[in-house]
Amino acid sequence: MRFRHLTIDCADPYLLATFWSRMTGWPVSDIDAPGDPEVLVKAPHPLPGLLLIHVPEGKIVKKRVHIDWQPTERYRDAEVERAIQLGASIYEDHRSSDGRGWVTLRDPEGNEFCIERSEAELPQS
Repeated sequence: MRFRHLTIDCADPYLLATFWSRMTGWPVSDIDAPGDPEVLVKAPHPLPGLLLIHVPEGKIVKKRVHIDWQPTERYRDAEVERAIQLGASIYEDHRSSDGRGWVTLRDPEGNEFCIERSEAELPQS
């Protein structure tokens, strides 16, 4: 078995794929366009892509699965601010005064995701 895609239900697949493309730096598939019922954000191999699929109902409760992201080019707090500028909102802030913790955000359609500390922010052993 191979983990191929993480699928996210949404109202507007192309719009949400554009958000995730800007967050990750991964491209939206060349064959997808606004109005398509499913849109793929293509991840670099061997990572799974993000597949956005149109569903008629809106999000009602907290999802039971979400993505934890670790920044590679910025620190956690800078990545959180960038996510907010791109259209995300803070849902729960688990940062502590000692620098540990993470932030749970919601994408523009309310799907939760977390941003953890970057590798550079972790204690060196």
